Amino acid sequence: MGAIALRLFQRERRSLFGEILDWMLTPLLLLWPISLVLTWLVAQNIAGKPFDRALEYNVQALAKLLVVKNNQVQFNLTAPAREILRADDTDLIYYQVMGTRGEYLGGEHAMPAPPDEEKAGDGEVRLREDVILGEDVRVAYTWIKVDLKGATQATLPVLVQVAETLEKRKTLATEIVKGTMVPQFVTLPLAVLLVWLALVRGIKPLAQLEKRIRARKPDDMSPLDETGVPEEVVPLVDSVNDLLSRLKVSLSTQRRFLADAAHQLKTPLAGLRMQADLAQRETDAEQLKSSLRHIGQASIRATHTVNQLLALARAETAGRALAKQRVDLVQIVSSVMADSVPRALDKRIDLGYEGPDGGEPATHLQGNPTLLGELVRNLVDNAINYTPEGGHVTVRLMVDRFSGILVLIVEDSGPGIPASERELVFQPFYRALGTNVDGSGLGLAIVQEIAQQHGASITVEDADLPDHPDSPGTRVTLRFVGLV
Repeated sequence: MGAIALRLFQRERRSLFGEILDWMLTPLLLLWPISLVLTWLVAQNIAGKPFDRALEYNVQALAKLLVVKNNQVQFNLTAPAREILRADDTDLIYYQVMGTRGEYLGGEHAMPAPPDEEKAGDGEVRLREDVILGEDVRVAYTWIKVDLKGATQATLPVLVQVAETLEKRKTLATEIVKGTMVPQFVTLPLAVLLVWLALVRGIKPLAQLEKRIRARKPDDMSPLDETGVPEEVVPLVDSVNDLLSRLKVSLSTQRRFLADAAHQLKTPLAGLRMQADLAQRETDAEQLKSSLRHIGQASIRATHTVNQLLALARAETAGRALAKQRVDLVQIVSSVMADSVPRALDKRIDLGYEGPDGGEPATHLQGNPTLLGELVRNLVDNAINYTPEGGHVTVRLMVDRFSGILVLIVEDSGPGIPASERELVFQPFYRALGTNVDGSGLGLAIVQEIAQQHGASITVEDADLPDHPDSPGTRVTLRFVGLV
């Protein structure tokens, strides 16, 4: 029962075909009853016109039967004329003639009079809807002016009215509606079928595109062919092609990274193996210690390379969903420098810091503390590695409270980086020639990846230190914009 209830409450997947079909057929089916009502109203109007003309003719015919004798209006309806008025078996016909003084001259006594506000001209025939003896009727009426000797202003025109019930009109209107709507009962299902077939044909290119995508090999990153694709689907194909292009670049980068990582790890591991073989063959204690010392150094290099690879992988992965919080950059720099002091002392390098103290709001920014610590650590490690003994490394932190920019500068008195290589040093595993410094070539690549994730720009230039005119030095500057 639980599984059945779950299926009932699960939201069904939307069908593009069904949605388009609904939007096309729903208005069609809703408009059909409206069409019935409009057709009935039009049919009634059409059906009433010939009968209205007949009523007008009858009124005019009865008006001609009025005569004036002895200065009085008389109405003489012959028997044949009376039979013609009564000849209809479907509808009842009523007539009435009223004299100049409102006296009854002939016809039905119960016929209602026209509205008082209507003042028709001589011989003008008008039509109205009315009720006689509880039945709806259509009435044609007119006023006929007659000249009587000695007539006063109170003399009225003669009123002639002819009324007819509405059965024939309703019957004719019904026949018109039947003649119009019966074909629609045949054409409506045919229209639905044609709409369905048209949608099937219109959706077919999407099904073909799906088959083409499913038939592709997993490593096929070539763009999809847009030929034969409807114009409305071209943006979707372009988006898929753009995604495939980005995936191709990503996979290519990953393959190159794995190949380079394997190559970089191969050298220290081979050195470890060789030193281990030599140590096994050594009998002299001093030589054995030397081999073990080399093994230790090779293991340190391998460990450093692995740690750098893990740091780069962590930085690239964190960029997809980077968890940021408000951190104090001064605390991060202070922690890194405290860890770097022993290495600086071993090389007799003057490691210094210039900038504000911690705790100031201006030195805070939104970022990931782990990645920011990795960024500063790599910059300081690089500076110490490439600075000769007796040199100095300075870390500066500057704050612009008005623009909200934090500037981090790491400056050393090392050999510097040629201008032609300043773009290349940010590539993984690239190392400047002639430095003779152990390293993995990943430090600045990690720095650039983390900087990009924090919206920071990075520049490399000569330090041009006056205390070290023989060494151009290196100055790496990072600007954190809009993160304060």
